[in-house]
Amino acid sequence: MVDSDFEVHDPQVLAQAKAVISASETPRDWAKAVVAAVNRNEEWRGKRCLNLLAPEAPTSPTVRALLSSEIGTRAAEGHIGRVNRWFAGTRYIDEVEALCVELLKLAFRSRYADHRLMGSMLGNMAVYNAMTQPGDVIMSAAQPFGGHSSNRQDGPAGFRGLKIVDVPFDPVELEVDLDAFARTARQARPVLVVMGMSMTLFPLPVGEMSSIIADWGGKFVYDGAHQAGLIAGGQFQDPLNEGAVVLTGSAGKTFSGPQSGMILWNDPNLTRPLADTIFPVLAATHQVNRVAALAVSAAEMLEYGKVYMAQIVKNSQALGKALDERGIPVVGAKRGYSRTHQVIANVKQFGGGLEVAHRLAKANLITNKNLVPGDKPEDWDRPSGLRMGTIEITRLGLREADMATIADFIARVLVHNEAPEAVMKDVEDFRLPLQTMYYNFDNGYPSWMEA
Repeated sequence: MVDSDFEVHDPQVLAQAKAVISASETPRDWAKAVVAAVNRNEEWRGKRCLNLLAPEAPTSPTVRALLSSEIGTRAAEGHIGRVNRWFAGTRYIDEVEALCVELLKLAFRSRYADHRLMGSMLGNMAVYNAMTQPGDVIMSAAQPFGGHSSNRQDGPAGFRGLKIVDVPFDPVELEVDLDAFARTARQARPVLVVMGMSMTLFPLPVGEMSSIIADWGGKFVYDGAHQAGLIAGGQFQDPLNEGAVVLTGSAGKTFSGPQSGMILWNDPNLTRPLADTIFPVLAATHQVNRVAALAVSAAEMLEYGKVYMAQIVKNSQALGKALDERGIPVVGAKRGYSRTHQVIANVKQFGGGLEVAHRLAKANLITNKNLVPGDKPEDWDRPSGLRMGTIEITRLGLREADMATIADFIARVLVHNEAPEAVMKDVEDFRLPLQTMYYNFDNGYPSWMEA
């Protein structure tokens, strides 16, 4: 029996919001309270914190301005083109959207691209709707090895009614066990193998896995939510040229654009089923301001991506090494820590991921808890791992030597048990001079790179 007062959100936080509303009777004051909270977040997270979250990236000034542009108030239901639209008056919107599509094709070296989905999870849903039937078998990575929920029972794959078989992983090397995969795949004969990794440190064996499942017509789909910028910038593997038939992605992570989904493919036979799923199943009007921002982000990636993404990887490797040297165990140390933007630490000895993430946040160091190999499903809320990313700190102009400074801040809290509030002052002093976003048309490259 469900409690009639059941609420999924934290009741204490909701109570605080109710108290703010109860303190005044005017909607104007309620609106001011919202604006004040936004401004407090900008002052703290935007100016005073070292944001080490792997799933987020700061946008350039131009991209941010486009997100509040007038075009965002306009509706643009349907595919690009005069006959395809439900509304008249969309000729400039068509221009913006067409530019976005063509720039995405250039950025990812693909024949087809779509820009209308709000997130990469919806991209995965589009794939499942277009390429599977309920009851089909798929294979995907389990979550303790970095697999994402969108390809598991509690996400779009489960919602589609698919039978999900785990891709075998080596828990020590954090790589696909290809021999075990071949045995399991030949027995399960999945329609799709979908690799979506929220803990992503090293390239996946796309070609080998694609060849194995090709024997019965299975297809490989690469969920590149985290890796999209690295792929576009040529600093990671290129899934569509290694055997994947579809690449889904998020623009709000390494791609450094607005919160947005992207989906890329080369096979014209996939165009109709994917397009029919995207519209009208998953998207009608689709926020043209976001599309414009995505288009400029793609142009920035084409101009700056190779250098920007290379520095992100250098910084993650340097941060992993610096943490390891300071007594904080880092996953993947034997393989060079990372080939992406992520660093994964096992912080069980310091209290676990939940406790550590919140302790570091008091020092203005923003990270997130994360499952690591050895954790069980029941450890979801309180896992052993901590995930860090180097996207934002790289865009602020930082390089390898600065990673030692950041590792020192973290070690002072975790290893040396300094009060987070004491460390916070030094973090703020380090962060406050860093207010310019680089690798974009507004500000170019960091000055040290141009010297």
